[in-house]
Amino acid sequence: MKYSIILTTTDSKSEAQNIAKALIEKRVAACVQIEQIESIYRWEGKITQEGEYLLRIKSTTDRYPQIESIIKNMHSYDIPQIIQIPITDGYEEYLKWIDKEVEKESMDG
Repeated sequence: MKYSIILTTTDSKSEAQNIAKALIEKRVAACVQIEQIESIYRWEGKITQEGEYLLRIKSTTDRYPQIESIIKNMHSYDIPQIIQIPITDGYEEYLKWIDKEVEKESMDG
């Protein structure tokens, strides 16, 4: 099984927590870490600087489509960041824990 970290950001802690809980409840992610960050980016022609919440989602690569769908359905941004970064190696016991927590078949159909 291949593993990955999926990243997304939100502008509110409550939205970050709601997305994280949904991913865990649907067993498509083993763990979601939420961290307060500052982002600087260009949007609609102007440079923007604001606080955001970064979600670091630990899962398997085959669960990415379900994770993306859940985030898109719950997210308030027009174009949310949703990117997958492969985990090329890791502590075997931790990776086994991810396997245990992420169900092979989605509970949402």
